[in-house]
Amino acid sequence: MQEWLSVVAMIWLQSVAGTNANFPAYSSQLKQILSISQVQLNNLAFASDAGKLLGWFSGLAAVYLPLWLVLLIGTSLGLVGYGVQYLFVAGRVASLSYPAVFLLTALAGNSICWINTACYVVAIRSFPLHRQVVVGLTTSYQGLSASVYTDIVDTAFNRRGGVAGARAYLLLSSVVPMATSLVTAPFVRDANAGAGRKAQGGFMILFMITIATGVYAVVSSMGSVSGWLPAVNNAMGMGILLAVPAVVPLAEGLKHFVALAQKRVHDAVSLEENGEHSRDKSELKLEAHRRVGNQEEEVIVVAPCEEMAINIGAREELGVGAMVRRVEFWLYFFVYLLGATIGLVFLNNLGQIAESRGCSNAPSLVALSSSFGFFGRLIPSLFDCLLARRKYMVARPASIAGLMAPMVGAYFLLLSPAMAALYTSTAVIGICTGAITSIAVATTTELFGTENFSVNHNIVVANIPIGSFVFGYAAALLYRRRSPGGSEKCMGTECYGTTFIIWGCLCLLGTVLALVLYARTRKFYSRV
Repeated sequence: MQEWLSVVAMIWLQSVAGTNANFPAYSSQLKQILSISQVQLNNLAFASDAGKLLGWFSGLAAVYLPLWLVLLIGTSLGLVGYGVQYLFVAGRVASLSYPAVFLLTALAGNSICWINTACYVVAIRSFPLHRQVVVGLTTSYQGLSASVYTDIVDTAFNRRGGVAGARAYLLLSSVVPMATSLVTAPFVRDANAGAGRKAQGGFMILFMITIATGVYAVVSSMGSVSGWLPAVNNAMGMGILLAVPAVVPLAEGLKHFVALAQKRVHDAVSLEENGEHSRDKSELKLEAHRRVGNQEEEVIVVAPCEEMAINIGAREELGVGAMVRRVEFWLYFFVYLLGATIGLVFLNNLGQIAESRGCSNAPSLVALSSSFGFFGRLIPSLFDCLLARRKYMVARPASIAGLMAPMVGAYFLLLSPAMAALYTSTAVIGICTGAITSIAVATTTELFGTENFSVNHNIVVANIPIGSFVFGYAAALLYRRRSPGGSEKCMGTECYGTTFIIWGCLCLLGTVLALVLYARTRKFYSRV
């Protein structure tokens, strides 16, 4: 049961860990409060990602410290980073300079690395034969973070916009992850789940719960539905769906209790009937183990998803030094940079993009992107399980290339002034970015091994702050050039038109690089 409690703990942590996704919902208000330019606002968006440059600290900590302590360190950093900003916006701190806000935002962004590292390490160590399934399930909930926080703001604070909305988002971003980590910390630890058929049933139940949660989030984030459904009912529905995964460990615990009771009854009956049904002690013990689902017995019987995991388990274990000398690493680095990272830059600027198009309900658009990002993170692991039944698996680099192609089309679709184009492109970019983010965890382990994963993957995702600065800064400069009279507010599709063309072309280049990476690693994946 411990392994399932770990899964539920990771689900709850990831559902509140994506605090950087809240930034577009209050970025315009923060710009007004601080009296800063669009370029300076973009620098704050970059600061949130800049924390990932030091994400490797969390990887090293995961090697030497208990995972629950890694988790608490991360949420403490977020408590300080967002908490001080809240005190400033709420008027509790007299003044806060722009550099101080930048550093606090970077600190808060770094906190997410610690939470993610703790969750990833638990998934990889505790579920060696189900790592992609567990990572996909749990990290998909991070895509719901914006929806979760928006629901709480609507319910508890009764509004999203204005300065009050900014205060609400900052307060929740500081307090909620810390409270969740205190509840889940006892379950964030190694729990070798082995590999058995019973795990397959538990994962399928979690898949169904997760899909239902995602559908609810998407439907409730639509403007017409969210306006019809009372905010408190919307939040209650989301809260119930987030609590439902706890049914799986409870059911496993009950099943284990019943199995033990049956074992005791069986042993008692066998002792009374030893004349009729005599067996030696070793046979009786083996039968009892089979009845309670002994883990050693189950390792022999491997389900389809586990079989795939075993087949791709042979890999070369590389440290950071050896990894960065590989051509595959740099191809992978730039594929991520030109794919998922540009997608994240788009989502970071979604508030300003919506404002430039006259969309008055930016938080709903952010919640919609969050919901589709949720499905994007979930889909790869679901497909892995379904395809594994036929002993077939799509190579990770090929999957990434396939996901980047629709993103190219979405950036060019944004050139259309129609509001439907904005919503459609946001959904496509959200789902593809989420999927690439999820696939990247498995790709890192398959290309460079699991032994040094906590450090290696943080080196890979260091491309996010680099891309956030370069692409976001360029977008801000183009935005300012399009502003009438050099003002800091631009209206119309031309504000980001050139930016979308550049992003589309770069994403197309990234698709080509992903195909090159697939060609270089094809032999490795052919082992499956």
